[in-house]
Amino acid sequence: MEYINKIIEFIPSNEQEKQDKKIILDYVEKFPDNILERENEFAHFTSSGFIMNKELDKVLMIHHNIRNSWAWTGGHVDGDTNFLHVAMKEAKEETGVNSVLALTENIVSIDILPVYGHMRKNKYVSAHLHLSVAYILIASEEEALIINTAENSDVKWFTLDKFTEEYFDVKDVYLYNKLIHRAKQIKKDRDLQR
Repeated sequence: MEYINKIIEFIPSNEQEKQDKKIILDYVEKFPDNILERENEFAHFTSSGFIMNKELDKVLMIHHNIRNSWAWTGGHVDGDTNFLHVAMKEAKEETGVNSVLALTENIVSIDILPVYGHMRKNKYVSAHLHLSVAYILIASEEEALIINTAENSDVKWFTLDKFTEEYFDVKDVYLYNKLIHRAKQIKKDRDLQR
């Protein structure tokens, strides 16, 4: 399947991504029938969009209802093998922006993220893992933002100086700063090619 090839093509930049990529590919091999669905209650794919402005100096975040914290956009792939499509769809649904572009169509980050047990739609969801595939998305700060009350309680742009432990969990700080660095590196590489 194409999504597996895209994961295989992803080049890890550190030990965390190297190990997470290996485990994800091993898990796909063991559970090919339901890895794309939530029915795999131990681990399943999600696709996220880290939304930045064109200048790459701000990030659009949502205040996530279940996590009760500021977070990037994204969601379960629910059988969709086009992970970039999922990331873009979720970005629009969760923020209200209409126009979202991918900085690159390539996967920019692979992570295994823990999800703690929680209530969702009056049903308990046990702790599990999200096999997270991420993309850098670009949106305009001029677009009107809409809160999707089913998913979040706020939407706003953050300047890059806010991505510290003062504002986010230490693991989120690592992840978000990794994505900020990747976005800037992609832009730098493109500028050098011109």
